[in-house]
Amino acid sequence: MHDNIRNSRLAGPNTRAVHGGQHVDPSTGAVTTPIYATSTFVQQAPGVHKGYEYARSQNPTRAAFEAAIADAERGHAAFAFASGLAAEAAILDLAPHGSHVVASEDLYGGSWRLFHRVRNHSANLEATHVDPADPAAIRAAIRPNTAFIWIETPSNPLLRLADLEAVAAIGREHGVLTVVDNTFASPAVQRPLEHDIDIVVHSVTKYIGGHSDIVGGAIVVRDAELEQKLAFLQNATGGILDPFSSFLALRGIKTLPLRMQRHGDNALAIARWLEAHPRVERVIYPGLQSHPQHDLATRQMSNGGGMVAAYLKADEQQTVEVLKRFRLIALAESLGAVESLVGQPWTMSHGSLPEADRLARGIRPNLIRLSIGIEDVEDLTEDLEQALAII
Repeated sequence: MHDNIRNSRLAGPNTRAVHGGQHVDPSTGAVTTPIYATSTFVQQAPGVHKGYEYARSQNPTRAAFEAAIADAERGHAAFAFASGLAAEAAILDLAPHGSHVVASEDLYGGSWRLFHRVRNHSANLEATHVDPADPAAIRAAIRPNTAFIWIETPSNPLLRLADLEAVAAIGREHGVLTVVDNTFASPAVQRPLEHDIDIVVHSVTKYIGGHSDIVGGAIVVRDAELEQKLAFLQNATGGILDPFSSFLALRGIKTLPLRMQRHGDNALAIARWLEAHPRVERVIYPGLQSHPQHDLATRQMSNGGGMVAAYLKADEQQTVEVLKRFRLIALAESLGAVESLVGQPWTMSHGSLPEADRLARGIRPNLIRLSIGIEDVEDLTEDLEQALAII
């Protein structure tokens, strides 16, 4: 928990997760950063203080989490927000009115809604959706006013991958900022900044928090210029992460590598089990050799992650009945927690997309998305078996 850990090449991922960017509390010697539930801080003289003046601008608990996630992503600096979408909105604030974004065609429904139903109206933002695995398509979509290339890898919900180094190279070539939503992988599985991406965004609610008990977002940047711009925007727009959630997110970071290894091991086992199941049409998981981008996954991810998508041999009503039958796996929004969750993107995570767009992206009523937790695999497969038996 010392400064030398942050830049040490000797510190392994678990050591960095526990100690990276952290300091012993100076006032008490506490090993864990306390929850500083205070709105303001005493100044020795006007403008002279200990680095903290007002809790929207700075908070020690939030700062500790930001240092930890910056270290986890090997970034220059990080900023914590009240939700993943609040973090995404702050990134969009970097761009002038009337800008354009080239975005993944397989995109989280909330991001699509933010681009098309909020910022198109309020900031005249335009978005073009392309296959992020196709460099030619990305290049062809870039306009003079393009501010961002914005991708998810793996994507939500179909787990498509993008070559991070190829995307970063296109961004540098055209002078466009590259943004990667790393929520589905987490920095324990993939670190886009190490592939020259400019900005990483997370829903902290998911794997980083990891326990279904907080909502939060984070941005990690690669250089000082972006740090200055995001620091201004975080303070100016005010969508900050509160101290208690920051404390829980910091706790989550410390066990992230251990949890992600278990998530990945379990997800691979479940994906293989589903692939052999007679009631399953198709399984999508980067760790499977059947995934069309499996080789890319092995190059830029430490494992296949904890998310599995599957098309059932079922109609819409049968799919709904399967989802209602789960006993251990919870039918719920969100993902990335220690408990396994299941959802139907058609009506849940991507329900805000127009039906034609959902169908064009391969989001059909018989698609289910599984967030595989850290339970025993045998219990998960037993629950899957009894739920699928209705088909």
